[in-house]
Amino acid sequence: MKRRTLSIVLFAIVILTLALMSFFMDSSMGKENVEFGILSLLPPLIAILLAFLTKQVLLSLFIGILVGTTMLHGNIFFGFLRTIDEIIVGSLADTWNAAIIIFTLSIGGMVGVVGKMGGTKAIADKLSKLAKTARSAQVVTAIMGILVFFDDYANTLIVGPTMRPLSDRLRVSREKLAYIVDSTAAPVVGMAAISTWVGTELGFIKKTFDTLSIDANVFSVFIKSIPYAFYNIFALVLVFTIALTLRDFGPMYKAEKRARKYGKLLDDNAKPMASDEVTKMELKEGTKLRARNAIVPILTLIIVAFFGLWYNGYTALSSTGIDPFTLKGMRECFGSADSSIVLIWGAIVSSIVAIVMGLWQKILTLDEAFDSWVSGAKSLVITCMILVLAWSLGGVTGSVGTADYLVQVVRDTIPGGFIPVIVFLLSCLMAFATGTSWGTMGIVIPLALPLANSYITGDPTQSTIMLATISAVLSGSIFGDHCSPISDTTIMSSMASASDHLDHVKTQIPYAITGGALAIVAYLIVGFLDAGMIVTPLISLIIGIAVIISLVFILGKKTDKNTLGVQKKETI
Repeated sequence: MKRRTLSIVLFAIVILTLALMSFFMDSSMGKENVEFGILSLLPPLIAILLAFLTKQVLLSLFIGILVGTTMLHGNIFFGFLRTIDEIIVGSLADTWNAAIIIFTLSIGGMVGVVGKMGGTKAIADKLSKLAKTARSAQVVTAIMGILVFFDDYANTLIVGPTMRPLSDRLRVSREKLAYIVDSTAAPVVGMAAISTWVGTELGFIKKTFDTLSIDANVFSVFIKSIPYAFYNIFALVLVFTIALTLRDFGPMYKAEKRARKYGKLLDDNAKPMASDEVTKMELKEGTKLRARNAIVPILTLIIVAFFGLWYNGYTALSSTGIDPFTLKGMRECFGSADSSIVLIWGAIVSSIVAIVMGLWQKILTLDEAFDSWVSGAKSLVITCMILVLAWSLGGVTGSVGTADYLVQVVRDTIPGGFIPVIVFLLSCLMAFATGTSWGTMGIVIPLALPLANSYITGDPTQSTIMLATISAVLSGSIFGDHCSPISDTTIMSSMASASDHLDHVKTQIPYAITGGALAIVAYLIVGFLDAGMIVTPLISLIIGIAVIISLVFILGKKTDKNTLGVQKKETI
């Protein structure tokens, strides 16, 4: 009742705010030179608060967008129209976003065919020989998350559906699966030397270095900055520590206790991101379970995506005369590839492979194969809707200047030794408010690196402050992304794991904050203890890892069967 009352009150406040905006604002609003100041925080804050209070993500995102467009146009009527015909339609019209939607639906279709063939169940049976307990299921999931290192979207959408049948069987909550999937995606890809992220990261760094007249091998600088990616490293350490010890704390403990003791993988009021088309798909009678019916399509997706990134990047750079078979050439090819297009290649080809396998083995007729594909795609329609609205909200926050305001507030208050930690916090806030890591990096790197450089007297590429600042942007943006309910990768992790999205965010936040808090301490150590490029991050990492292990044993409660007293599994 309290939640319902708060929701009604908040909705009333939003409506009143919109009405006041329409009354007081005039047609001059919406011009590029208009600065909203602290009001620029309203769209993301309202969307996030409404989402948590009402658990209606679609409505909350839409209202957040509406608030922003009303601010831009000064009238709720025009704000409503522009929300639909410019912001939402424009978001879907973006070629990158459209490609991700097609990829998401296609991967859902492939999973639907694989599931109908019994491939998903078969691979779960095979993995159960390696993972016979909740502990080993979580560890195997985390290891798979590290192995799919080249793209965070591919990572999320491969690991989640593949491991879900096994984790379900071994009573691992959907919230825990979503957490492991989310925390081994961006943190891994963000540090990978060959990935879809590295080109963007290097591009931001190089452009800023050029403006500062710093002549450097930016890839070498990036490699040197990896040990300073404290949140990424701590997030991975925390995942494995929790999985190995079977200890949890906060809301995740309640979720794991519910799943392990009663067999309830989801909360009674949960609204899983994937619908029943896939999660409860029934096999045809007499279907022989073959693991290859899942392994071959998934490997096809991975191989096509991996070589597709290399090929796509090479075609983009062919006029430069680059040798694509050298390590440097491969790295530049990966960095220049359009991952959204390549992922579609992988999803469509793997779907074709799955359908052909089903027909060849006479498991499915042509009609059944396409019906299964459509059912799998349908299960992800809600995810696509949320992604479009999340992207739309990100566009609105950019238009009203949310990120610019945050930068302006923080930029003028940074003393020397606090640069890395302040940059980390700024990146976190910006990513949390906008739901995008890449957008955060693009905004903060050109501002943060000149700040760091102003305190450096020697070679910037050998400076602990510079290297830590570079990684602070990356780590902070991923940290904020993990805490934000409007982040696309967080949404996709919920979808891939068939978890309730807000339950995923709620259970993950305490773990993300743990890693983020330790990262703050680590950046403070780096800022004031410049003991060398190797020693300084090593000290911070040792302290952080030791604290993580200690906290898990101090705060965490056991979630093994013997401790909880497992009861007969109930219908989910």
